[in-house]
Amino acid sequence: MRYDEPENVTSTLTLPPEPEPLEPATSTEVVGTVDADEAATRDPRWARPALFLLLAATAFLYLWDLSASGYANSFYSAAVQAGTHSWQAFFFGSFDSSNFITVDKPPASLWVMELSARIFGVNSWSLLVPEALMGVATVGVLYATVKRWFGAGAGLIAGAILALTPVAVLMFRFNNPDALLVLLLTLAAYAITRGIEDGRTRWIMLASVLIGTGFITKMMQAFVVVPGFALVYLIAAPGSTRRRIGQLLAGGVALLAASFWWVVAVMAVPASSRPYIGGSQNNSLWNLIFGYNGFGRLTGNESGSVGGGGGNAGPNWGPTGWNRMFNTEFGGQISWLVPAALILAAGGLWLTWSRPRTDRLRAGLLLWGAWLLVTGLTFSFASGIIHPYYTVALAPAVGGLVGIGGVGLWRARSELLPRIFLAVAVIVAAWWSYDLLNRSPNWLPGLRIMVLLAGVAAAAGLLFADSLRREMALGVVALAIAAGGAGPLAYSLNTVRTAHDGALPTAGPAVQGASFGPGRGGARPGAAGARGGLGTFPGGPPAGVTPGQGGRFTGPQGGQGQLPGGTGTAPSFGGQFGGQAGGLLNASRPSAELVAALKANAGSYTWVLAITGANSAAGYQLASDEPVMAIGGFNGTDPTPTLAQFQEYVQAGKIHYYIASGGGFGGARGGAAGGKTSSASSEIAAWVAANYTSTTIGGTTVYDLSSNGARRA
Repeated sequence: MRYDEPENVTSTLTLPPEPEPLEPATSTEVVGTVDADEAATRDPRWARPALFLLLAATAFLYLWDLSASGYANSFYSAAVQAGTHSWQAFFFGSFDSSNFITVDKPPASLWVMELSARIFGVNSWSLLVPEALMGVATVGVLYATVKRWFGAGAGLIAGAILALTPVAVLMFRFNNPDALLVLLLTLAAYAITRGIEDGRTRWIMLASVLIGTGFITKMMQAFVVVPGFALVYLIAAPGSTRRRIGQLLAGGVALLAASFWWVVAVMAVPASSRPYIGGSQNNSLWNLIFGYNGFGRLTGNESGSVGGGGGNAGPNWGPTGWNRMFNTEFGGQISWLVPAALILAAGGLWLTWSRPRTDRLRAGLLLWGAWLLVTGLTFSFASGIIHPYYTVALAPAVGGLVGIGGVGLWRARSELLPRIFLAVAVIVAAWWSYDLLNRSPNWLPGLRIMVLLAGVAAAAGLLFADSLRREMALGVVALAIAAGGAGPLAYSLNTVRTAHDGALPTAGPAVQGASFGPGRGGARPGAAGARGGLGTFPGGPPAGVTPGQGGRFTGPQGGQGQLPGGTGTAPSFGGQFGGQAGGLLNASRPSAELVAALKANAGSYTWVLAITGANSAAGYQLASDEPVMAIGGFNGTDPTPTLAQFQEYVQAGKIHYYIASGGGFGGARGGAAGGKTSSASSEIAAWVAANYTSTTIGGTTVYDLSSNGARRA
């Protein structure tokens, strides 16, 4: 409405300013776009039953035989156990209930599992079921986001692709922080979608809070989607440019508040009254945020990292480049439909080239396309620590692009070029699936041929889709979906049937020619079905660790031991591989005799055991349900405690036992991975050996540091 005065009337009233009209958020003439309000009422009768089937199948896939993985990542499981005993450990994200050191990530993902474990006890189901349910929720949110503008068919395709992405199946059945992070980012994409739809500031604020919570889950990785989200909102949201910029600035303030409230609260506590910040080199969250978990991941300059901590750390995590997501380490985890997603996105953007700024087909493609490209390129060129399972963050974007682009081009199939884009996308997806399956030549050898033939037939049918009868056209679409989905489905089923534990899980079967890189151990290179937990190092194993024959590796001190995939024992880089002490990648497996010794009179000690490396400590802590001091944190490279501090703890009677053969790199690598830490670990080991007599309990060599322990003369 305009507040125009009649020309012949003089008025002393001051009328309110004219509200700025909102630009239309959509056009009824846009091919492939559905009005949001109409979409809710126009759902075909099959839509809700199909959604229920998708969510039920996803839940079944993610929950099936979930307990086979045991504690999965014992590092986080031990921290959950600590949080069930101490609210202080809960808040800080401490590894142990006596609050010596935190895990090397913020605690939001731990909070979810700890609440579950406080209700149901600490066990495999209470830890992993929340992860699986977060996976089901993520599929549902992606469906709702895509369906809102593009209909139920597009939403179902997007949700199914996410549900069957191998790395998603892996991580929604595992207890790393990635499951919660992906759920939060997908919810943020939904909020941005709603904001683009009606231009209300509250949606931007909600998206900011969700991403900020993602920061408290996995720090700066959550921020990778922010530039794309902001750009798409600035391009496609209704309202004036000034209004949109103002909304984004308000969202930025909300993002900072949601991200850093916990950081500020922790750093306000005196260092003497809180645990050491694991992963940092100076007991500061700021160092953790901007160093080990921040820019160090991009540059490779990560002090305290197992990769080295210098500018030359990058090669230790494999070659970087645009094709990293397609190589033998990462390809089978995520890349199955990435080429097809990019082709469909290009075709959809071609369709919308001359449409209004607020066109929803273009906005949807830009939203998910920016997510995929920015996150994918960040992973591809990062020189620091990178593991294949990180790529689960790409799965919602791949699903969104394929669902939106595929349906958008299908609705424009009366034109030749959209049909060409569809056909090319299908044949490329089939060819790439053939290539990925061919990397495991002895695993389902006939599947890759069937996928390729189905892709060729579907592509040919799509070229003539405008002249096909309805039944024939639906058959072509089904064949195209089968060609693109058969490979990921087979990989996902293999992942479900394989137990995964340790720090670096991977999805799918053994891959021929995979380098000794992250995630290519555990169930690899042995037969499928072995426990998948060891993981490996691109560019070769750490310094002083050389591959031998039969899955054996020679440690820095000349010791040998089997990989967990072959024997079930855990590696220790501080000397010999294998044995009960555990290692960097897998938890320790203590004997019943040693567990009984740790539990005996445990209430008299602050820590029943001290050992280098959190994964070594995790097994003892989980088995005894008592706090264990992880010297040097996760890697054994955090500079805590010093020898003087350790001596004070011992003299105060706070530590019962000490085990020398820890699993961190501190003792194994000398100064290469953070000289202070390795020096402190070595000094502690030397001091204990010089002043206490060792004994053997249940096959493990230990030192009794209590007042009743045997001190050397």
